Amino acid sequence: MLGDKKVTFSGVQPSGNLTIGNYLGALRNFSKYSEEFQTFYCVVDMHAITVRQIPAELRRRTYETLALYIACGLDPEKNCLYVQSHVPAHAELSWILNCYTMFGELGRMTQFKDKSAKHADNINAGLFTYPTLMAADILLYQTDVVPVGIDQKQHVELARNIANRFNQAYSETFTVPEPIIEKSGMKIMSLADPTKKMSKSDENTNAVVYILDDKDTIIRKFKRAVTDSDTEIRYAESKDGINNLMSIYSCFTGKSFGEIEAEFAGRGYGDFKLAVGEACADALAPVQAKYNELLSDKAYLENVMKNGAEQASYFARKTLTKVKKKIGFVI
Repeated sequence: MLGDKKVTFSGVQPSGNLTIGNYLGALRNFSKYSEEFQTFYCVVDMHAITVRQIPAELRRRTYETLALYIACGLDPEKNCLYVQSHVPAHAELSWILNCYTMFGELGRMTQFKDKSAKHADNINAGLFTYPTLMAADILLYQTDVVPVGIDQKQHVELARNIANRFNQAYSETFTVPEPIIEKSGMKIMSLADPTKKMSKSDENTNAVVYILDDKDTIIRKFKRAVTDSDTEIRYAESKDGINNLMSIYSCFTGKSFGEIEAEFAGRGYGDFKLAVGEACADALAPVQAKYNELLSDKAYLENVMKNGAEQASYFARKTLTKVKKKIGFVI
């Protein structure tokens, strides 16, 4: 805990376009934490390079991700917004924590297995050890809570294990973080295959709705969404496609599944898909407008990066110095 407030940390990779899954499951929810918590929101560019990146694109997307943070409601005056590589303590603590992370723990990480399958020609050491860097990201700020999707919970569990292992060896050093899993939007599924999570790296662009898609594109994608041969709009175990669309509509409108079923009683899938598309596009329109405004002011974004890195570095150095002393480094 820093000062009177508990601490929350989260990071988003600047790789690929962010989806409505990223928005509903994470970005949209972040702003509500700024009153209750000391918040650190990071553009995790160091994580991005576990997969080969085009340098100019990585730089551009770093600016874009920061702009999206702000466009989604994160006020830089109330939240520490910064770029991971601008705070060297992340890399320093990561190396130290690698020495307190078991090989078997990293081997069990499901995302390592998934990414190794997708990038069989580049199974590098960073891809294997990046969960330890994620643990360092979290533990560096004495983080109390980490808002994550259900698929990231395993990484927070690893951070907890590492923190407990280090604390037991050297006395209390790290706060042991707790995951917060948002109920709304915690797992948005692909529009083309609703048994799989919506992924920004999906090669089928019709499967994914991006935060920056224009209204016509959003509506077209929802119209093509895979459903089933039934015509009734209801939530049921056998209706993955409709369940996913109902979840998305619920997230954007705040309506319960029961209210959605009543609203569309006697109406077909076509009407419902159009309504979901319009609700999504209308909700994203102000985010897109603010994002475009921010991207036109590169100097402002660079000032946010600089101020955020200075603030984050102040807290990060305190933890890192404590860790170095505990393990016997000469300070």
